Amino acid sequence: MAAHNDLGKWGEEIAVNFLHKKGYTIRECDWRIGHRDIDIIALTPDMRTVVFVEVKTRTSNLVRAPEQAVDHRKIRNIGIAANAYVKMNKINLELRFDVLTIVGDENDIPVIEYLEDAFNPMLVY
Repeated sequence: MAAHNDLGKWGEEIAVNFLHKKGYTIRECDWRIGHRDIDIIALTPDMRTVVFVEVKTRTSNLVRAPEQAVDHRKIRNIGIAANAYVKMNKINLELRFDVLTIVGDENDIPVIEYLEDAFNPMLVY
């Protein structure tokens, strides 16, 4: 597996643990429909909101902050995938789109930033 894939897998494990500690229930990891994917699908601790979490992991944020990699195209693809997930699972709860960034690697203590309600895919053309 390529190094960036290993880093991404490690980042998603860190993200799942972070969300668990915050009381979230993880429903899916790396959920796919066609070529679109959602890194984590979770329920908030009060079980009222389905959260679609995009995880961005970087070894450093010197060149570009990880959240900057969530561009219009990525947001649009997440929105399309989330719509499919909601329809397939007949979800009738609030929806939220978050970004969780992780800077570091397996040899460091990761720096985690959790951006709740980071974007609305309905506003991306």
